Amino acid sequence: MNTIEKAYSTTTEVNRSKFITHLVPMSEYEGLQNRLKAEHSKANHVVYALRYLNAFDQVVENSSDDGEPKGCAGVPALNVLRGEDLINCAVLIVRYFGGIKLGTGGMARAYALAVKDVLNEAKLIPYEKEIEYSFDTSYRDVDKTLYQLKQLEITQYERDFGINSVEWKIKGSEEKIEILKGM
Repeated sequence: MNTIEKAYSTTTEVNRSKFITHLVPMSEYEGLQNRLKAEHSKANHVVYALRYLNAFDQVVENSSDDGEPKGCAGVPALNVLRGEDLINCAVLIVRYFGGIKLGTGGMARAYALAVKDVLNEAKLIPYEKEIEYSFDTSYRDVDKTLYQLKQLEITQYERDFGINSVEWKIKGSEEKIEILKGM
């Protein structure tokens, strides 16, 4: 499985219709469709497709045609995400109608092309499941622990400085957490 770390955007034109495609991590998805509708008030449609892993490691998928003929916009976009085995990301496509009707097949191809175009720009990275891990260290081991976290490229951590020790809560891949436990 693959994922992305940051948002990407491209513009694709098919028969004078303009497709502005946004590929975003799931953390940036919430409310983005409404912002895009407000930002592109003259656009005809804001279609989306998304895939993410739930708490039980099951793939959850959803898509919307946003007024386009049923199955002609969201599903083709979702199929491209499936084909790239992308997870924990969403794609939103703003469409400005260009005056030429594409037909259902042409529309499906255009939406799929728009998603493929943004994927060509995106840097896909292998998905690693992240887990949380908590442990305590003495005050004298804080610098050593910070060094170990930096070496393992673990950047998500919280420290709670107690009376006698420092409590750490870190988030990282299972593989990196196991390496840290062995250090």
